[in-house]
Amino acid sequence: SPGSCFFLPNGAIIYNKLMDFLRKEYRERGYQEVLSPNIYNMQLWETSGHAANYKDNMFVFEIEKQEFGLKPMNCPGHCLMFGHEVRSYRELPLRMADFGVLHRNELSGALTGLTRVRRFQQDDAHIFCTESQIKDEVRACLEFIDYVYKIFGFEYELELSTRPEKYLGDIETWNKAEQQLTEALNEFGKPWKINEADGAFYGPKIDIGVFDALKRKFQCATLQLDFQLPLRFKLTYSAEDEAKLERPVMIHRAILGSVERMFAILLEHYNGKWPLWLSPRQAIVCCVSANSLTYAKEVHAQIRAAGFHVDIDMTDRTIQKKVREAQLAQFNYILVVGAKEAESGKVSLRVRDRADLSTESIADVIARFNDEVAAFQ
Repeated sequence: SPGSCFFLPNGAIIYNKLMDFLRKEYRERGYQEVLSPNIYNMQLWETSGHAANYKDNMFVFEIEKQEFGLKPMNCPGHCLMFGHEVRSYRELPLRMADFGVLHRNELSGALTGLTRVRRFQQDDAHIFCTESQIKDEVRACLEFIDYVYKIFGFEYELELSTRPEKYLGDIETWNKAEQQLTEALNEFGKPWKINEADGAFYGPKIDIGVFDALKRKFQCATLQLDFQLPLRFKLTYSAEDEAKLERPVMIHRAILGSVERMFAILLEHYNGKWPLWLSPRQAIVCCVSANSLTYAKEVHAQIRAAGFHVDIDMTDRTIQKKVREAQLAQFNYILVVGAKEAESGKVSLRVRDRADLSTESIADVIARFNDEVAAFQ
């Protein structure tokens, strides 16, 4: 399946932890998660403008003599959701988040590992707001991006991408949109530059490029202002004057971007040494001998019940070999259990990349893990 990735159990743990991290932030920042279809009739893509401007990058096929396309992005579906009921200014800003699967028909020669694929998921969100709310929403998105990237330890660059050669709408609207983003960037206070003629066909955007361990730059987060799709989908909300209908502005927003691409960048960035909150190998229990096996299983069960990913090595190899193998596998913590630990009800704890051992109770180990995870988030 060229351009479509398989994730084995440990990879799936990291993938899901990244999305869970964003979901936790969504709850605190006023986003509502939605689910939307993968396949739409091409009439929808004609309304959105994708049929005219993006069809070459779509997977299109026929069902019962009608043309359908796999969605390359979520925005038209979210427009349908916004427009399916009468909206009021009191509901705005309305922030819809969607981790739906996307497909883009990239050329085979352009496919590159996890960084450019055909099937992927984004931490996609669309914010419907009034014109007066644009600056505050864009600034909040930039602060959200900064918060997430600081947790990852990323350096990043900000670029304002302006009107491309093929675009929807009139130049006056584009100029107004670009001015709004310029003001938001200036107020955010970090350096930025202009990327001429590289905006989306429906509006200007702020692209955020991050650097991996090899100092290669990748575009991940994006923030796009869109006056066109609300117009094309005839979206409205009732203004404070109930008799008057206004057109919302739409902000397209992603922070991780493609989860697959972010996975690849983080893999290089951490060099396989995942922080505890993201790690699929948080701990392993290594028993010294068969005599301590019962206690080792008890330790394993308690840490697992506390919600952590913990393995257990019950083989009959020497403890030195078990510990060495666990070190090579980059477990965050190695818990050595022998007769002495079984008698005291404690474990000998080894931290990754440190040679010293400490003796702690199981409760203290769990508290340590919880504190370390909380420190990252």
